[in-house]
Amino acid sequence: MPFDLDERYVQAAEQALGVGFPTTYRLAMMRSNGGTVATESDDWELYSIADDSDRKRLARTLNGVVPETERARAWRGFPSAAVPLGGNGEGDQLVFLADGQGLGPEVFVWRHETCELVRVAEDFADLVAAGS
Repeated sequence: MPFDLDERYVQAAEQALGVGFPTTYRLAMMRSNGGTVATESDDWELYSIADDSDRKRLARTLNGVVPETERARAWRGFPSAAVPLGGNGEGDQLVFLADGQGLGPEVFVWRHETCELVRVAEDFADLVAAGS
């Protein structure tokens, strides 16, 4: 079950990645760090943002957006300007793309088999919580 998240952890993740997250994503993760969202074609398990405020939160969030980004950037064809938000369990990644100093608000799917990027939302807020 996702926890709420203090803004300092969002800022730490942004600093580690060298980019700023879009506002709607920041607010959503502060309300519920992780969880699932759905696009028209798939359900996505969101990567959490590391939270070391207690042992339980640390254990649940340690393998989150920062290490997943580091791993993904080593994959063949993964865009260097992308930050993965979540996965579908089949290798595809839900991503933001860098746009200047931060990440743009648009959400894309990166298809691991073709290395294709497909825009699935104008903004993170447009994604539907899975099960809604």
